[in-house]
Amino acid sequence: MGNHTTVSTFLLWGFSSFPDLQTLLFVMIFFSHVTILAANVSVMVAIRLSHNLHTPMYFFLCGLSFSETCTTMAIIPRMLVDLLADCKTISLPECATQMFFFFGLGANNCFIMAAMSYDRYIAIHNPLHYPILMTHKICFQLLMASWMAGFLVSLCIVIIVFNLSFCDSNIIQHFFCDISPVVCLACDYTFFQKMVLFAFTAFVLVGSFVFIMMSYVFIASTVAKMPSAKGRYKAFSTCSSHLTVVCIHYGFAGFVYLRPKDRDLFREDMLMAVTYTVLTPLLNPIVYSLRNKEMQTALRKVLGKTDRFIPQMVNKRTPDS
Repeated sequence: MGNHTTVSTFLLWGFSSFPDLQTLLFVMIFFSHVTILAANVSVMVAIRLSHNLHTPMYFFLCGLSFSETCTTMAIIPRMLVDLLADCKTISLPECATQMFFFFGLGANNCFIMAAMSYDRYIAIHNPLHYPILMTHKICFQLLMASWMAGFLVSLCIVIIVFNLSFCDSNIIQHFFCDISPVVCLACDYTFFQKMVLFAFTAFVLVGSFVFIMMSYVFIASTVAKMPSAKGRYKAFSTCSSHLTVVCIHYGFAGFVYLRPKDRDLFREDMLMAVTYTVLTPLLNPIVYSLRNKEMQTALRKVLGKTDRFIPQMVNKRTPDS
């Protein structure tokens, strides 16, 4: 922390602008959070228990589902508490920790999706050497590199932000410690620091998005050369779920973090951030479930086992009671 920081706590003003809607928002966000956890855990369990899903594509999907679940855990529980609490204060260390985990996990999501696009490129462009080029070891290394790069970028952002001096208002116009609402409270925030933070954000969002788009350009080029329409359709169908998730994720994230910032737009950004933090993690498992027959089959097996397991547990307890 900077030596000149005089503010020791922040006030997460966020939903205080909508006092009459806080109970309704709590109910909606709570059930959305439960659904996110159930959906993503179901995807991870289905991939773990189905041997036909033990492939690089589903390995990365499992990693993405886990990361998305952790991302929501960094934001939504605190948001739910603040919706019911009269005091919505958060200390500087808590704020820094929340920002670190949110942006670390968010960057990790971007890098995992980039790894998934690389996996699709290898599978379509070089199918004969795919098992050699995408071994379990290489997939694990790509996943670990995504986590390390994500949290390294997040650490740099947090160090820059919380070495600023906060000596004016302590009211954050947001429901969590996002970059722009926090740095606008600093009294020594320079243009250079603004550009450095923007560069880190652009590196994560634009850099990974450009990599993904380049992968799909090469994929499209390879598919266009396939002789049969059936082969082209099959190749594109393996990419459709990932491409849909990419469009949703980068559409919301780019709108929130890459456009010019203005204090008057904080409320609009906050409402968009609700969509980004609640809707996106919910849509990912839905998209992969609706557009993927293998995943549908695996999820039915998991749900079937759950339906049989619960009555068995009830029957075991009944004689004991």
